[in-house]
Amino acid sequence: MENKKKAILVVSFGTSYNEPRKRTIGALEKAIGQAYPAWEVRRAFTSQMIINKLAKRDQIKIDNVGEALERLAAEGVDELYVQPTHVMNGMEYDEVVEEVERCGDRFSSVVMGSPLLTTAEDYDAVVEALMGEYAPAEREALVLMGHGTEHHADAAYAALDYHFKAAGHDNVFVGTVEGYPSLDDVLGMLEKREYDKVILAPLMVVAGDHATNDMASDEEDSWKRLLSAAGYAVECRLKGLGEIPAIREIYVDHLRAAAEGGEV
Repeated sequence: MENKKKAILVVSFGTSYNEPRKRTIGALEKAIGQAYPAWEVRRAFTSQMIINKLAKRDQIKIDNVGEALERLAAEGVDELYVQPTHVMNGMEYDEVVEEVERCGDRFSSVVMGSPLLTTAEDYDAVVEALMGEYAPAEREALVLMGHGTEHHADAAYAALDYHFKAAGHDNVFVGTVEGYPSLDDVLGMLEKREYDKVILAPLMVVAGDHATNDMASDEEDSWKRLLSAAGYAVECRLKGLGEIPAIREIYVDHLRAAAEGGEV
């Protein structure tokens, strides 16, 4: 029993941005490794497009979830923990669950942690972490840009916005690039109040392509340009959630809670 090989597979969507990847996904993996020093930490991405791009451009080999699980099983791993770094229980997370269930019988035990926004307590913890990080002043609004999804988990964004308001932070607004609430929804809510400045930050683990281009660029349809055109002074903070220690700790807590709860 003492000689069992133990590993933790940290599963992320992935990014082709090298430096932000180190500061976010890399930092999350490091935090998990520090919490479980006797366990080997491995990486997998769910985006095959990003995996292929990194292999071709940088000659970096990263496994998808199925490949990582097969590799771990072939290496004789007995006890496996899987911790996704996804923000919500959406399509990407569902696919991770399917892969883990498909390969689960290759291990003596498998424990799977949950995404960032899973329980009501998670929402409150994220509100606290982000207010500690950004703390908009009077007459300032904090606008958080999420990705958005066609999956029913898209409701998580509106729920998070509600949690900010319920905690007394009426100057925080959550919007999405591809879901609800949209930037138009956010602009409509901003117009009902008087703000001089908007702090614009990504609600994404990595400040990658969406944060760089859709949020903070000088392109005509970027959130920065559109908010500026609406009359606000805009300050962009290109900081992924994975760079915030309090957010990393939530992921570690999720894995710890899953481990204490037993197998999936």
